[in-house]
Amino acid sequence: MTTTADSKKRIVLPVARPGDVFDIQRQGDGQFVLLRLTRPEPEARLTRAQCLRAIDAAPLHPKMDWATLRELTRES
Repeated sequence: MTTTADSKKRIVLPVARPGDVFDIQRQGDGQFVLLRLTRPEPEARLTRAQCLRAIDAAPLHPKMDWATLRELTRES
């Protein structure tokens, strides 16, 4: 199989899918090897209930309540 680079140095790989990532390794004078990299599976998203539990379990500043935060962040 042969292909030609366009003016923007791009080539088309018939077996590639959108979003595929390749590692380009130079083997020698004018020789390259493309290795398709596998993407890790995305982590499952938290449910609303899990998010609320996490917020309650790990507040940003344990001794500060909303009223104190409002006083610190509002201009008088």
